[in-house]
Amino acid sequence: MNKSLPLVLLIAGCSFIPPYERPAAPVPQAWPVQGAVSPAPSFNGDWRTLFTDPTLQRLIDLALEHNRDLMIAVARVDEARAQAGQSRADLFPTVDVGVQEQAARVPGDLNASGRPVINRRFDANLGVAAFELDFWGRVASLETASRANFFASEFAQRAFRLSLIADVANAYYSLVELDQRARLAEATVQSRAESRELVAKRREAGLASDLDFLAADGAYRTAQAELANLERQKAAAKNALRLLVGTEAAVPPAPTFGALPEIPVGLPSEVLLNRPDILAAEQKLIAANANIGAARAAFFPKIALTVAAGSASAALSGLFAGGSGAWSFVPVLKWPLFDGGRSAANEELAEVRKVIAVADYEKTIQQAFREVADLLAAREHYARQLEALVQAEAAQAERLRRVEARQRAGVSSYLELLDAQRELFAAQQAVISVRRALAATAAGLFKATGGA
Repeated sequence: MNKSLPLVLLIAGCSFIPPYERPAAPVPQAWPVQGAVSPAPSFNGDWRTLFTDPTLQRLIDLALEHNRDLMIAVARVDEARAQAGQSRADLFPTVDVGVQEQAARVPGDLNASGRPVINRRFDANLGVAAFELDFWGRVASLETASRANFFASEFAQRAFRLSLIADVANAYYSLVELDQRARLAEATVQSRAESRELVAKRREAGLASDLDFLAADGAYRTAQAELANLERQKAAAKNALRLLVGTEAAVPPAPTFGALPEIPVGLPSEVLLNRPDILAAEQKLIAANANIGAARAAFFPKIALTVAAGSASAALSGLFAGGSGAWSFVPVLKWPLFDGGRSAANEELAEVRKVIAVADYEKTIQQAFREVADLLAAREHYARQLEALVQAEAAQAERLRRVEARQRAGVSSYLELLDAQRELFAAQQAVISVRRALAATAAGLFKATGGA
C-alpha cells in the first residue's frame, strides 16, 4: 500500500484559500470638523430626499435612463455575471450526447488477408469529458475569485450611478449659477447703457465732462464683454448637462438653486465602508485572496475523468442491436514534478497581488475619508462666506443708493457712482458663485458618503 495515500486522503477536499479578514479602516472614527456638529437624518440611499427641486429630479431621472456611460457600466455588470457563471459551471461535469462514425483504410501489407480493408465503427454514447475532481479546491477558488470580481463590477456600477447623480446635480447648479450671473450682467448692461446715454446728454448740456462720458462708455463696454463671456460659459454648461443626461431636457428659463439640502454630517466614519467603490475594492481583495488558493492547489495532483456509455457497432444498422452496449472509463492523474518554477512564481504573484489589493482597499478608504472631511470643511466655510457676502451685498446696495442720491444732488462725481456700481455688481456675482459652491457640497457629500 502506498504510504502517501493516507496523507492524500487527509488533504483531499481541503481548500488552500487563506482565511479572509477585512483590514481595519485606517481612518479616525469621527470627521475632523471645525465647529460643533449635530446629528442629522441620513439619505437612506434615496437621492430624492436630498435633491428636492423638481427640475433637477427630472434631469437625474433622464440621466439614469439615457446616459451612455451608465449603460456601459450596466453592461459590464452583465458581462461579469456571465463570466462568473462560466466559472461556476466548471464545478459541475459537462454531459454530452455524441454520435460518430470512424472509418479507416488499412493497406494489404498491414493485415493478414493481404488485401486493403476499410474498417468502420459507429458509436452513440452519453459521456463526460475531462471533468476535474476538485480535491484541492482549485476550481472552487477560481469560482470564488470570479464571483468576487462580479460583485466588484456591480459595486463599481453603483459607484458610477452615484457619481452620475452628483455630476448631474453639479452641472445643473453650474447652469443655474451662470444663468443668474448672465441675467444680472444683462440687467447691468441695460443700466449702464442708460447711464451712458444720460451722461452723453449731460455732456451736451455742459454738465458733464468728456472724462465722465469715457468712464460711462468704458463701464458699458466692460459689462457687454462680461455678458458675452457669461453667455459663452452658459452655453457650455448646457452642453455638459445635455451630455450627462444623454437626451434633450427642458430647463426653466430662470432656474434657481432652491432650498439648500440638509446633510447628515453627524454620521460616523464607518459609513464609508458602505461606499460602492470601497465595497468594490474589498471584493477585489477577496478575489486576490481566492487566487492564492488556486495557485497553491496547482502544486498537487490534478485528477480528471472521461466517462462514456452507449452503443458501438461496425455497421450503422447494428448500432442499437442487442449486445452492442459499450462503455469507457478513463481516469487521468497528473502530478506536477518539474515546471521550471512556474507554480511557485504563480503563488508568489498571487501573494503580491493580495498585498496590492490590501493597500488599494486601504487607500480607497483614506481617499474617501479625505473627500468627506474636505466637503464638510468646505460646507462650513462656504456657509460663513455666503453669510458675509450677503451682508456685503446689502452694504454695497445701500452705498449705491446713497451715492446715487448724492450724485443727483450734484455733491458726488460720476466716477464715485461708477465705482459703487462696480462694487455692487462684483458682490452680487460673488453671492451667486458661493451659493452654487455651497449647493455643490451637498452633491459631493451624497457621492462621498455613498448615499448613506
